Amino acid sequence: MNFFERYLSLWVALCIVGGIFLGKMVGSSILVLSEMSIATVNIPVAILVWLMIFPMMVQIDFSSIKDVGRNPKGLILTLVINWLIKPFTMAFFAWVFFDYLFTAYLSPELASEYIAGAILLGAAPCTAMVFVWSYLTKGDPEYTLVQVAINDLVLLIAFIPIVKFLLGVTNISIPYDALISSVVIFVVIPLLAGYICNKSLIRLYGQKWFNDVFLIKLKPISILALLSTLVLLFAFQGEKILASPFNIVLIAIPLTLQTYFIFFISWGIGKKLKLPHAILSPGSMIGASNFFELAVAVAIALFGLNSGAALVTVVGVLIEVPVMLSLVKISNKWRY
Repeated sequence: MNFFERYLSLWVALCIVGGIFLGKMVGSSILVLSEMSIATVNIPVAILVWLMIFPMMVQIDFSSIKDVGRNPKGLILTLVINWLIKPFTMAFFAWVFFDYLFTAYLSPELASEYIAGAILLGAAPCTAMVFVWSYLTKGDPEYTLVQVAINDLVLLIAFIPIVKFLLGVTNISIPYDALISSVVIFVVIPLLAGYICNKSLIRLYGQKWFNDVFLIKLKPISILALLSTLVLLFAFQGEKILASPFNIVLIAIPLTLQTYFIFFISWGIGKKLKLPHAILSPGSMIGASNFFELAVAVAIALFGLNSGAALVTVVGVLIEVPVMLSLVKISNKWRY
């Protein structure tokens, strides 16, 4: 690894501090950027996510997708983890911490809202960012695409029943504008751009130049976009973090534990199933990370913009990148 990659944890910490400081310094001026949205998708963040996703998308060989079905164990694992385990372990962690361990610091009403926000996160597996984690751990791009696509299809069917069951509410509906816009913006558009770029560059310069020159030059762009996203996310929430840092920490503890727990459960089962690293790594990342655009939208619709549930989903956004980067490091260290 070069100097920049070796000390990535340091740059992440500096970006978090820098983002909070920037949000404090500019104050309400940051609202101009935070309010530039399509449905619930923030446009500046979307551009940075495109830059992160593109290096994975441009490597996808559509002719190889038909071979994914020859190794169905990876698809079965991600479906079992995401829909039969993850939502319920998230609810369990939230219940233990917010209703019992942190009861001295939270009112019963606020604890209930925090649990609701955690459940919404747990019931929505990742769509966009998993391409970044897969790319950083040398995951199989074709298999990752199929894993994400299948989970998105199941989400349409399973999200509402699971959330209704765990929350005990009946007046919930999927905000389809948030779901559709997120999939189009974070999957369809970069996928089409990657396909066109792949075919054009290989035709013009050849496969060797594409692999040995173009793809290598893309990697720094992906990491820089990742760090810039961190700065932006923490700048958007800088004042809220400084206003109630203790509550942010209380929320972050069970969310972080859940993320590591799901990753290690997925990894352990995948190793028992003898999945290749290039399939197991992105599969474990899908379960560990969340579709936070959907979770935030539903939390606001059900409980309001300033509710505890909405705050939990926002904290989920904030901790995801640094926590998932630590899992990327673990996955790379455990490569086999």
